[in-house]
Amino acid sequence: MAYYSGFVAPVATNRKDEYTAFVRRSWSSFKKRGATRMVENWGDDVKPGKQTDFLRAVQARDDESVAFSWVEWPDKATADKAWADMMSSGDEMGEMPFDGKRMFWGGFEQLVTEGSDRGGSYYQGFLTPVPQENKDAFHKLAGEAWNDMFKPFGALGNHESWGVDVPHGTLTDMYRAVDAKDGEVIVMSWTTWPDRATCDEAARKMEEGMDGKDMPEMPFDGQRMIWGGFGTIFDSDVDGAAAETASRT
Repeated sequence: MAYYSGFVAPVATNRKDEYTAFVRRSWSSFKKRGATRMVENWGDDVKPGKQTDFLRAVQARDDESVAFSWVEWPDKATADKAWADMMSSGDEMGEMPFDGKRMFWGGFEQLVTEGSDRGGSYYQGFLTPVPQENKDAFHKLAGEAWNDMFKPFGALGNHESWGVDVPHGTLTDMYRAVDAKDGEVIVMSWTTWPDRATCDEAARKMEEGMDGKDMPEMPFDGQRMIWGGFGTIFDSDVDGAAAETASRT
């Protein structure tokens, strides 16, 4: 079963090119330790929420944007071994162009994959607190949402991953991000779209479709779920070969 290391980080908006170069250099370090894919996305539709949101989750400053990313592994054992090796190897990826103390991360097992999370250039990213006992109900809801909303409106895929190794941090973490309660698990999700225009039009149609209707009962507290729109700045499926060549020169 695929396993994912998920990350959310605050990055100075004027350092986007520097951050992109950093993640391109980083790919070879992950690949040689068994990673099968790395995707980095830059927030271009991340809004403040009433209770929770990505901006406050990383304590973002006015001049910062939010990066939403993941590394895919064959399994948890490969990921754990890779991280242990990278920690003992020092800073082979170089200085990080962002405040690592405010970045947060976690390890996730694949729960639901509908369609494909490949082939798009835009993602909606989500973090959701789900009670452990509602795992099956959440799985069912994800399938219904794909068939009834995302797929008909042009999404390429929907991916849901269940947190199994999500650490508590000193300044920020995924639990704080969604104001998680005891017994809740963090779900990291992404919906893949061909482009932002398709995503925005789908959101408009979904909102119109719900106008005047009551929200259905959900197996989680939707008011604490956080989400945003992110454009892809690096996908190893597309950019990996060029990044590896550049890292050797």
